[in-house]
Amino acid sequence: MKTFLVVDDHVVVRSGIKLLLLEIFKPAEIYEASDGESALKKLLERGYDLIVLDIQMPGTDTLSLMQLIIKKYPDARVLIFSMGAENIYAKRFLKAGARGFISKEAPMKEIVKAVGRLLNNQRYISDALAELLAKNSFESKTENSFNRLSAREFEIATLLLTVQTISHISSALKSRYQPRAPTKQECLRN
Repeated sequence: MKTFLVVDDHVVVRSGIKLLLLEIFKPAEIYEASDGESALKKLLERGYDLIVLDIQMPGTDTLSLMQLIIKKYPDARVLIFSMGAENIYAKRFLKAGARGFISKEAPMKEIVKAVGRLLNNQRYISDALAELLAKNSFESKTENSFNRLSAREFEIATLLLTVQTISHISSALKSRYQPRAPTKQECLRN
């Protein structure tokens, strides 16, 4: 039986992915988390065959969360499932340890393909992203300015792209989830 963790702040998205996974991978156990903190709690409870992770959730620095998941669970298979543009986000999250990146706008057939590839210990990127990465690898100048940003600059740019006010962004950065190192007791349990 396959076990999945779906991490997304939208109940409708979690429900849709849950129904899709249950239909394709019978029997399966699907667990849900709505932010980084609840995802870390779920990860302490059990291992998962696949983690489906959104990258834009309130109160969560998802890139830091991704890095923490891979540091603590190096064999974790994480599929980024996001509305965020591949050309802006994918390379950074793949470098952080995600095994795949797919758009929430992708056809159902492509989502199923991505999940299947990760469950078979392979990686998944769309054809468009593969072409972009190949093109950028042969050019001396990268087209994507976001690749030159530090992690903190990238986090701020991401918030700016959500068209928030500067004061809202400042508050969000102060209250953002800051991943903590696992306690010795938590490490021993796993």
